[in-house]
Amino acid sequence: MLVLAVVIGAPAHAFTPESSDPIKIADNNWSSQKVLARVAQQLLEKLGYQTKVVPADSQGQYAAMGLGDLDLQMEIWEGTMHNSFMKEVKAGRMVDLGSHTATTREDWWYPEYMEEICPGLPDWKALNACAEKFAVPETAPKGRYLAGPVDWIKHDKEKIEALDLNFTVVNAGSAAALFGELKSAYARKEPIVLFNWAPNWVGAEFAGKFVEFPEHEAACVEDPKWGVNPDKTYDCGSPKGGYLKKGAWSGFEKKWSCGYQLIKNIDFTGPMIDQAAAFADVKGLTHDAAATAWIEQHPQEIAAWMPDCAK
Repeated sequence: MLVLAVVIGAPAHAFTPESSDPIKIADNNWSSQKVLARVAQQLLEKLGYQTKVVPADSQGQYAAMGLGDLDLQMEIWEGTMHNSFMKEVKAGRMVDLGSHTATTREDWWYPEYMEEICPGLPDWKALNACAEKFAVPETAPKGRYLAGPVDWIKHDKEKIEALDLNFTVVNAGSAAALFGELKSAYARKEPIVLFNWAPNWVGAEFAGKFVEFPEHEAACVEDPKWGVNPDKTYDCGSPKGGYLKKGAWSGFEKKWSCGYQLIKNIDFTGPMIDQAAAFADVKGLTHDAAATAWIEQHPQEIAAWMPDCAK
């Protein structure tokens, strides 16, 4: 951590961590989360804490955190994680450490050149007329919707059924595989519609748009009578402007109180997250190096986040 110490400076006085136990930080399978987790890791280590980055399933991580097997998650997405997260918060096993300034959107997305191939986009009603153009051998004659890994719960099969879309869900094995297919299709201007999210490096690198489904309301997923299909739920798009939160094991504050204040202070904007992910996915840095590079370029933010207890 010598390089990091030079970059963000040493504390004005010595700080003694309240516990020598490692803070276990959840590590998911997409780049922005990996880089944000390591930014938190490097800043916590700057204060003198021991840390450990632990691979974690995007849904099962919350039960693990409720049990104290994990301690910190820096990127909780409303669209895919709300229910699992809030279950632990309501039970008192996790704490909500506040929202980042960044807000989120997660939904079907297509490259802008698809508007010539499939006139009518971004309106969702255009999809069925173009379904065969989105087909691949394993889905033909239905179009392929390329979704994220199976543990990214998005209810796309329910959406397809409720909106009577002539599409089949195919899950990518990882975020890298998902965007590898996008890069390949984009280079050849081939048809593709896939899961994407914002903030993310993709929006800065590729021109494209989200499909505009019927506006999301809570009733869409609770009341079949709501919406264009009176018999089924999920006949709508995903929420727009969703939260992006930080969350921790409920014992975090008592065990690592100064670190707790640091994490509460950390606040990423959308462009900050775009940049953090781009260091890895565009510039090719490792996630650890991307976190270090991001910290190097944001000394003012880092200084503002440092808690009084460490100064």
